[in-house]
Amino acid sequence: MASATPSGAPDAPAPIPPVGVPDRRASAFFHRHPLLQRTLFLLPGLGWLGVIYLGSLAALLVYSFWSLEEFTGLVDKTFTLSTYAQLGDRANRDIIVRTVGMAAAATVGAAVVSFPLAYFMARYASPRIKTALYVAVLMPLWSSYLVRVLAWKQILAKEGALDWVIDRLGFSSALDVLLGIPSIGGESLSQSYLGMWIVFVYIWLPFMILPLQAALERVPQTTLEASSDLGARPWWTFRRVTFPLALPGLVAGSIFTFSLTLGDYIIPQIFGRSTFFIGLQVYVQQGTAGNIPLAAVFAVVPIVVMAVYLWGAKRLGAFEAL
Repeated sequence: MASATPSGAPDAPAPIPPVGVPDRRASAFFHRHPLLQRTLFLLPGLGWLGVIYLGSLAALLVYSFWSLEEFTGLVDKTFTLSTYAQLGDRANRDIIVRTVGMAAAATVGAAVVSFPLAYFMARYASPRIKTALYVAVLMPLWSSYLVRVLAWKQILAKEGALDWVIDRLGFSSALDVLLGIPSIGGESLSQSYLGMWIVFVYIWLPFMILPLQAALERVPQTTLEASSDLGARPWWTFRRVTFPLALPGLVAGSIFTFSLTLGDYIIPQIFGRSTFFIGLQVYVQQGTAGNIPLAAVFAVVPIVVMAVYLWGAKRLGAFEAL
């Protein structure tokens, strides 16, 4: 209850302080110019994006049109396409093909592993189980990226935990056959493209699960029930209804996994057979080799690849429901 004055009347509310004349003028000015108001709100973020991100990309593009003198080792700032022509060399071409192939394989592997879990989270999991699964998916991101990679180095080693489990299950012969395949094998899982693929799938798995689960949650249950009422079998409903509606989430997840694999240079350093990938080639060329123009050219390659991928996804209509 409001306290009463000695006369018995309730206390009057505290008066609102008057707004100053400059404040009223500024408020009225921005009310009359909403475009200017929105511009001022966006200016800090756009300035950071334009100066730091786009500015660095522009500098990278400029460096890619320069070349390195063979005898002096100095950067020749004369405009030339000779550095881009080096991408046609067999070694550099193999690096690009190897990296794009690994990125595509990691994206497909992450999608295959993520879809059942994302579907269960979206359709069947109770709120408590869904929360636990969210925590389980996000928990690896709470630890250091390098720690997780080094942990997998121990797991996939010749006498590591996974090798011990496979031996106890009696699948050692099958593993030896896989490691004997030249295109994916090696001395052990930690020294093979197969092991590198396993680590890539694990590392980027949360970036595939979360957008895919969000897309599946937006699929109306009534649509699935209508498909069943019209006589469609479960597989037909999945192929013609569920999967097309979940495609935007799948595309969003693939953008993360594909692009992150293209530019990663730590995992190829630790796993595999000492072969170069694009990210590792950029790291070596701008560091040890000192060939900044060639490093810039290799850094442009993932940008071009992702631009082509996004253009193809847009042509297929994958972004219409995002």
